[in-house]
Amino acid sequence: MAKESVKARQRKREAMVARFAEKRAALKAAGDYAALDQLPKNASPVRLKNRCQLTGRPKGYMRHFGLCRNMFRDLALAGKIPGVTKASW
Repeated sequence: MAKESVKARQRKREAMVARFAEKRAALKAAGDYAALDQLPKNASPVRLKNRCQLTGRPKGYMRHFGLCRNMFRDLALAGKIPGVTKASW
């Protein structure tokens, strides 16, 4: 379980990336890299990290579900993820 401050920092970065996305795209298309450099660092999408939506865990992230492997397993076994069943052969 990630600390609340780490999860809050990630949410703040996501909001800033969304807020500056249009402006960044326009500046990149125009080739104005000096103006791009003046934007906040957290406005860059490269600074985002994939984290579990429930726990904030950065490792073992499953992109398709937005969860870490631990939470995915718990929810899948509880039947809370539609279409996911335990394999048996």
